[in-house]
Amino acid sequence: MRVIRVDASTATILLTEAPAPKVRDRQTGEIAKDAVSGEALMTVGVVFIDEGDSSLIQVTIPESGVTEGLAVGSPVSLPGLVARPWESVFNGQQRHGIAYRAAAVTTGAFPTAQAG
Repeated sequence: MRVIRVDASTATILLTEAPAPKVRDRQTGEIAKDAVSGEALMTVGVVFIDEGDSSLIQVTIPESGVTEGLAVGSPVSLPGLVARPWESVFNGQQRHGIAYRAAAVTTGAFPTAQAG
């Protein structure tokens, strides 16, 4: 499916959930791995605020992309953020959504106000 680049240059992104391993199989506890590199994947919860709208989203990142010193409630940066629409059938039910992925999660800063 198509991958859509997300322009986060004007957004405020706040960490709402600390990085945690992405579980591939809830019954076995198997951790999800990147299909290409084989690296373990992590997820973070963030609130993405841009142009007066906000969304709570989960973002998948490779384990090596997690920066030390992240604190819940603080601003973060998500370099290489992309969105990928998905759909599947689970137990006869059609499901769909958007999966978000970034190359890393790093400490960020609140955007400065533009003088107008």
